[in-house]
Amino acid sequence: MTRKSYLAFDLGAESGRAVLAHLEGGLVRIDEIHRFANTPQREAGTLRWDVHALWREMRHALSRVDETALSGIAVDSWGVDYALLGAEGQLLENPYHYRDSRNAAAMTAALSIVPGEEIYAATGIQLIPINTIYQLFAASRQTPSILDAAERFVMIPDLFNYWLTGEILCEYTDASTTQLMNPRTRTWSADLMKRLKLPPRLTAPIVEAGTIIGPIRADVAAGSSTLAGTPVVASASHDTASAVAAITARDGTAFISSGTWSLVGTELDAPVLTPRAMLLNFSNEGGVEGTTRLLKNVMGLWLLQGCRRSWAQRNRQFAYGELMEAAAREPAFLHLIDPDDASFANPDDMPEAIDRFCRKTDQPAPSTPGSYARTVFDSLALKYRLVIRDLQSVIERPIARIRVIGGGSQNELLNQLTADATGLPVVAGPVEATALGNVAVQMLATGAVASLAEARAMIDRSFPTIVFTPRDVDAWNREATRFQQYCGLLYA
Repeated sequence: MTRKSYLAFDLGAESGRAVLAHLEGGLVRIDEIHRFANTPQREAGTLRWDVHALWREMRHALSRVDETALSGIAVDSWGVDYALLGAEGQLLENPYHYRDSRNAAAMTAALSIVPGEEIYAATGIQLIPINTIYQLFAASRQTPSILDAAERFVMIPDLFNYWLTGEILCEYTDASTTQLMNPRTRTWSADLMKRLKLPPRLTAPIVEAGTIIGPIRADVAAGSSTLAGTPVVASASHDTASAVAAITARDGTAFISSGTWSLVGTELDAPVLTPRAMLLNFSNEGGVEGTTRLLKNVMGLWLLQGCRRSWAQRNRQFAYGELMEAAAREPAFLHLIDPDDASFANPDDMPEAIDRFCRKTDQPAPSTPGSYARTVFDSLALKYRLVIRDLQSVIERPIARIRVIGGGSQNELLNQLTADATGLPVVAGPVEATALGNVAVQMLATGAVASLAEARAMIDRSFPTIVFTPRDVDAWNREATRFQQYCGLLYA
């Protein structure tokens, strides 16, 4: 088999990476050629993304593959955040961060105009303040002149695809996170936008994952003979969609895409828009090849990231591995929190937020970094248990195993606790699922593989997994009721 090379830009909420993948002999090998920080910016009381800084880093990464002939380039990133483009295609402002304070009030105001039941019926997306629909609604009220000046809104990966090619499009998997798209027709919900007075003219054409957008612009290739003419692919540009594209997570397998957020769900052939799916607040997000990812957002390792930031401000630096080892030495279940409590969304001091939750629920507060980490891990495992249980009730089929992917799959303690809490075997890996899924869709788009199944099998051969078997399930069963009370979930 002729060797083929692909470049995947994987942009996360903490950092971005350029990953070079080589396909040869039925195997995939990847090399991280550039990693860079993604640091939110405070601008006049708002929280924003510095996309120009990210673009400079991406251009630098392109300069580092000058001698490698690429078969494709693609970008994936976090979902829900958008960019506004003017009539000349110019970026009108730095995009807002999904944790900006404007979103919660905007969601409340929007739901007073269009009830949540109607929004869910039209879009199938979990009601959560970070969604694009509420961000745009906030813009229509707080900065209407900027919205009036806009010609298009695009999602974050679409912005970089535009800068790479000059083409303005919205890739389907990321468009599905906006809560502005009909999951049955896979088109924008213009009626919903009109009811909220959001101009439908702002929407860009939706393209499916695997669409070749066009060749890289000559000025971006900057005279490079190897980059010139390289196709830019609309991969599964929402990072969770990309991660799930790398694995098989259906027919009894649930996935946990574990990172800043934990996305817990399964892959289906069609959306589930039942009253129970809405009651339990599940999202029907777009997948590759016409599939749906039925999932729920859980706060994830953001909790531990927040603790590390607070400790660093006090000149106390802790590596993730160090915290995992310390947590393993702590007693189980001493402190439990609801990871999705609103107080953890963006506190100034995460350990203090955890302390307040413990005091509110008549628990002792953690006292050491290891005990804070153990609190996060025990609580996440119990939250996964609840979400998996709810997922089974929505799809009306049992879940037999869990596949943990992404950076969090390296956390052996959390993987074991997840197996213990759910009573299900946990298969961990690959760590680089997002970049690999990005590459898998590129391979499919450029004809290097005949099907997504073939690409997934190639990834499975190339990246071994680790299995964690449940232990002491009875102890977790005893703690589950107490945890549900902390979460306000008292049903059986």
